[in-house]
Amino acid sequence: PPVDRLAIRTYVSEFDSVTLREALLRERFRGGQSFFVVPRIKDLPEIEDFLKTQVPEVSYVVAHGQMAAGDLDDRMNAFYDGKYDVLLATTIVESGLDIPAANTMIVHRADMFGLSQLYQIRGRVGRSKVRAYCYLTTKPRAPLTPNAQKRLRLLGSLDSLGAGFSLASQDLDLRGAGNILGEEQSGHINEVGYELYQAMLEETISRIKSGDLESPAEDDGQWSPQINLGVPVMIPESYIPDLDVRLGLYRRLVSLTTKVEMEGFAAELIDRFGPVPKEVNTLLIVMRIKAMCRRAHIARLDAGPKGVTIQFHMDKFPNPKGLVDFLQGEKGLAKIKDNKIIVRRDWQKDSEKIKGAFAIARDLAEKAEAPKPVPAA
Repeated sequence: PPVDRLAIRTYVSEFDSVTLREALLRERFRGGQSFFVVPRIKDLPEIEDFLKTQVPEVSYVVAHGQMAAGDLDDRMNAFYDGKYDVLLATTIVESGLDIPAANTMIVHRADMFGLSQLYQIRGRVGRSKVRAYCYLTTKPRAPLTPNAQKRLRLLGSLDSLGAGFSLASQDLDLRGAGNILGEEQSGHINEVGYELYQAMLEETISRIKSGDLESPAEDDGQWSPQINLGVPVMIPESYIPDLDVRLGLYRRLVSLTTKVEMEGFAAELIDRFGPVPKEVNTLLIVMRIKAMCRRAHIARLDAGPKGVTIQFHMDKFPNPKGLVDFLQGEKGLAKIKDNKIIVRRDWQKDSEKIKGAFAIARDLAEKAEAPKPVPAA
């Protein structure tokens, strides 16, 4: 953050005319300006009425995206030039505005905005050395959805400079990782790929520094198995509220490979935070499956109610004879199709699917190791 920049003070409350009047007048009396943002154009008349009747001392101008371009430009320039105390607008103020004199932001019906959107809107104030204030208001006596409560509580707690990374990470917790790490927008982190991202990032930075921008060899050993079990795999915020602690545990977890290390990690979690929830237990199992997949040269393992699909890294298996033994041992329940192995099963519960995927990965990991030759007598 720039030198002498002050963090924005953020308040979350129901719409209260007295509080908002004081906020607008305080900003006016110290020679500043204010934003008043609404989620929809149809909300503008309500706030106009509030400004006219409750805060007649301030001058305001209205702006929204359906205005003629020339009219909108004139109004924005007039506000920038300090001709008005308050800019009443829709989310067109979300980005691109840099008005150092504007240091109070009021967001009407903040529960209707997304977390990253609120963060961007709040960022329109506090762009100078003056303390800025942001008021996130909700409809009086109206119940909020659980996600809306989390969003507002989170933004209210992020009052330090440079909080963007924390917000992005917690936004990921709230909304789910989507298609990159999970099945179609489910929010489940089905492919535990934190270390893959870290490794790719570190590798790219190293290549840029060395001037080597060519694509790395595909079989350089720097690959990570992707596991998709279709179940929640995470450390929930309800179990460990502190984001930095959760991220630190994720970083430690990806370095664990043996059963003993996993058990020690689980014991530490129990000692520090209490009994581990189901999602964390599943996460630990997935990491063990991941380690076995690495041994078996499995690049991707997908498990569903009807079985498992396996794809090998570079379409190779370390011990071909062991793979033949595995297929024969399945007695017709496993076949090769499109360079993938499909193992048929009929799992009724998630717990059965997890145990079954674990057993298949373990079996292939064992068969990937060629038997050591018997020394001659």
